[in-house]
Amino acid sequence: MKNIVLFITLSTSILLAQFSYPAEDFLGGGIGYSPMYIKLDSIPGSSYLTGLGLDPKQFRDPFVIHGGEGFAHITGRWRIGGYAGVGATTVASSPTIKVFSDDNNNDSLDTGEAVKDYTGFFNPTIEAKFTFSLGATSVEYVMPLLRDLELSAGALMGLGRASLAIDQQSGNPRWNNVFENVYGTMDSTGTLYYGVDSTEYADPDILPGAVPGLLRDVSATFFNFQPYIAVKWQFLERLGLRISVGFNKGTISGGNWELNGRTKISDSPTSAIQGPSFRTMLYIGL
Repeated sequence: MKNIVLFITLSTSILLAQFSYPAEDFLGGGIGYSPMYIKLDSIPGSSYLTGLGLDPKQFRDPFVIHGGEGFAHITGRWRIGGYAGVGATTVASSPTIKVFSDDNNNDSLDTGEAVKDYTGFFNPTIEAKFTFSLGATSVEYVMPLLRDLELSAGALMGLGRASLAIDQQSGNPRWNNVFENVYGTMDSTGTLYYGVDSTEYADPDILPGAVPGLLRDVSATFFNFQPYIAVKWQFLERLGLRISVGFNKGTISGGNWELNGRTKISDSPTSAIQGPSFRTMLYIGL
């Protein structure tokens, strides 16, 4: 009986020691490369891309953010950290062109209007690029499993920025043409001279001239929140691995989208940047 009691006592002490090793063992930190994979429910604005001949299903899934992460213990079992990264995914198309005779000048093909294949050298390309950047701090509580193995629960909180850029090119751009003024002639005093037809001279409309391409970028900044559970394994003295699983949640309120970074789009809808997330980190530290 004494042997059984002694065995239970020793076993309990060893087990508790694994979960209660001294607080000073928590002191330290680490830094390393940390890619994040998010299975986004949807990409804002992607449903409109079919009208441009693009297939939004060709966007990368899961979405990948390449970033860096660092962490440091502050007191007891509490740990703080930071994360910064950016990721992008692109779809593109080069459509077949047909020309039609717009008899009623309504800019759309109507029944009975003549249609033929275009055989010239004009070769348009259409590209859509979704970009998501994130800068956040993390707070987590550490629960030791073994001496070199830890489980932690926490959250990433910070600012995210999402953008969807639509680039339509009519051909291969030339270096000199990139810097041409599409509105007219600029003199040395900063005055722009814009030529108009004599019939429009009294009340002219200022419009850009023909350009080889058009880029429109809609973007928004929002608060991003990502609760997660992480496992940390210190497999070498100064080298370890962290694996985190969580759920990313970011909401862009209606009317907060901007065109080309400066013009508010007042009727833009509320959009969500959300989905299950998976993050790995190969770090150097303690």
